[in-house]
Formats: sequence, C-alpha cells, structure tokens
Amino acid sequence: MAIGVEVEGSLRAKFDSLLPHLDERQRRLLLGAEARVLGHGGIKLVARAAGASPTTVSRGVAELESGVDPSVRVRQPGAGRKLQTDVDPGLGDALLALVEPEERGDPMSALRWTTKSTRTLARVLSDSGHQVSAWTVANLLHELGFSLQGNAKQVEGATHEDRAAQFAYLNDQSAQHMAAGQPVISVDTKKKELVGLYKNGGAQWRPSGDPVRVNVHDFPDPKLGKANPYGVYDVTANDGWVSVGTDHDTAAFTVETIRRWYTQIGNNAYPGAKRLLVCADGGGSNGYRLRAWKAELATLAAETGLTITVCHLPPGTSKWNKIEHRLFSHISMNWRGRPLTSHQVIIDLIGATTTKTGLKVHAELDDNSYPTGIRIADTAMAALPITRHEFHGEWNYTLNPNKAP
Repeated sequence: MAIGVEVEGSLRAKFDSLLPHLDERQRRLLLGAEARVLGHGGIKLVARAAGASPTTVSRGVAELESGVDPSVRVRQPGAGRKLQTDVDPGLGDALLALVEPEERGDPMSALRWTTKSTRTLARVLSDSGHQVSAWTVANLLHELGFSLQGNAKQVEGATHEDRAAQFAYLNDQSAQHMAAGQPVISVDTKKKELVGLYKNGGAQWRPSGDPVRVNVHDFPDPKLGKANPYGVYDVTANDGWVSVGTDHDTAAFTVETIRRWYTQIGNNAYPGAKRLLVCADGGGSNGYRLRAWKAELATLAAETGLTITVCHLPPGTSKWNKIEHRLFSHISMNWRGRPLTSHQVIIDLIGATTTKTGLKVHAELDDNSYPTGIRIADTAMAALPITRHEFHGEWNYTLNPNKAP
C-alpha cells in the first residue's frame, strides 16, 4: 500500500508539471502510457493521480495499443460539442429571415424599425424557440457571408440617356482649351460650415484623454453664423482658390469668386488668354437653369474680354466634378477634428492645404452682401450675348464679351 501511495504521489507531481503544457490528445496519450507501464490497476491509479476520468485513461491506452499514427488532431473526428445549426437545423433559415432584405421578410416584423444587433437578433430568435447566444449569432452571420457595413453613396438617381455623351463633350471642350493654352476651371460650392466651437468630423492627434471640448448643440452662433466656401480649381495648374463668404450663396457670389481668381491669379497664369472654360454642376448657385448665373457671367465676360464657355455636368453626377476630389476632399482632410472657431481659422486651414502632387490653395474672406430674390426679366435674358451650343444647349453655352449685357 505504501508503494502505491508513493507511486501515486510521484505521478501526481509529474502530471502537475507536464499536463498544463499539453493539449487534450497529448494528455490522454501520456496518461495511457503511464497506465500501461504500471500494468494491472494502473488505469485507476493514473486517473487518481491526474484527477482525470478512468475512461480518458482507458482511451489513451487503447489509442497507443491500436498503433494509430501520430496526428495533429486534438480530438477524434466527431468529438466535441456539436454545431448549433446541427442541434437546431432551422436556426440558419430563421436568422436569414431576420437579416435579409426587408422586402423578402415580414413587413410587420418588430425588427423592421430597430437596429439589428446580435443581442437583438439572439433575443428574437430565443423568443421564437431557437435558443442561441449573441456570440453564436455573430459567428453564424459571418458564416452566411454577412458583415457590418455602413451606407454607401452610390445611387445617383435617374440617369440621363446622354450622360456619357455630355461627359465626352465636356472632355473634348477641356482638351481644346488646354491645347490652346486657355484656362479650364472647375467650380462648386463646398458644404456650408458652422463657425464657432462646434464638433468637426474626423480626429486629430492629441494627448490621451484630452479631446477638444465643443458645444453640445449645433445651433448657429447669431454673431458668427455660417461660412459659405465657394471654390475655383484650375485643372491645368492644379491650383485652388476659395472665397469664404459670410452672406448668402448666390450667383453673384459665385461669379465674384471667379472674378477674384482671374484678377489675382488667372490673368497672370494665362497672359493673353482669350477664352475661359467653366465646368460646373447642374444645380445650386451655378445651375444651368439659373438666369442670374448667366447674367453675372455675361458681365464678367464684358469686364475681362474673355469668351466664357460653360459646360455643366449631367444630372446626378455632381460628385464627379473635379473640384470635389482634387480640392474639397483635401480641405476636409486637412481640417478634420478641428473646430472651425472663426472665419480666419477657416481661411488659414484652407490656405494650408497641400498635397504630394503639388496642390496649392489660396483662400480669402468675402464679407460682401449678396441679397437673394433678384429676378432677371425676359427682356434682359433675351439681351444677353449668349450662344447655345448645338449639343444640349441648356448644358453647354458661350457668353460673348463683345456685347455688353
């Protein structure tokens, strides 16, 4: 008896040292090997010393005596807990019914107007008889090809039948002007920004636990108001100009921005220029239906002596305007996470925007007043020196400088 106790104590010390470092199969084989050496009664002795089941030790002995080749498998085929979908065959279909597009599910489902988190899905499935945890729901969703995704801005609305043709026409006009050394600009209004201590999207590096504190509510400051950035992007020179307006975003404001760009930069960059191509969206303060836009451009043509051609992007393609991804996107990245506390801060941040491709941006404040509601009479429109092109004259037109508007 003393010998048995001594052997058991020795085995217990050995197992305490080795077993924590072995996987399930290796532990089983070690116990089986020790039991075989001990002979009769060895299985029970080893099981007591290891704190294991005699059945586990017996399986280890059987595996060693069967002559099975070494394997990387920890458990035998079929061992371990069964998959939840095997235990509950209807679980997968029930989950799909909850998360697939709503038109394929029950329009009266309680989940139709809720956030479908894994906890919510698990609760609904459990209520319907499928006992499942949130972790299992997450794993099943991944197996079914689902992942967490946000909204993607890709729906452009109705597609005009001549959209491709208009882009080809605009590209041809641009190529002609650039080949002749004439300026080509892309213009647009950037998103209006609240001026003051307001949250600005994005993040910037700061000491841990020390974010910039901003206002809880985004009510406009009655004194500072909003900033209306309107940009001009020189396609050839890769230069930008942004006027930060403090009043309304009107056609007069947009053309004044083009005027300032040409007077201070464009005139020197393109000495002797006779023509100017303006690429613009189809709506907003430079929309193709806006009479004031055309009247203001006619005035600019008369002042500068430039023949101004305008080509609008076809409907639903405003995000394809070059100024969006060559100028505005870089401005947004440059000031991300920074509260736009004043108009001067906005101007400084815009002016500091650069890229590896050599983008340079000039920004200045335009605090002029631009009243709204100005109407252009039919007689005044008829007198404008405007020539509509044969191809979609509503989108493509030229303003002649020889005749004063």
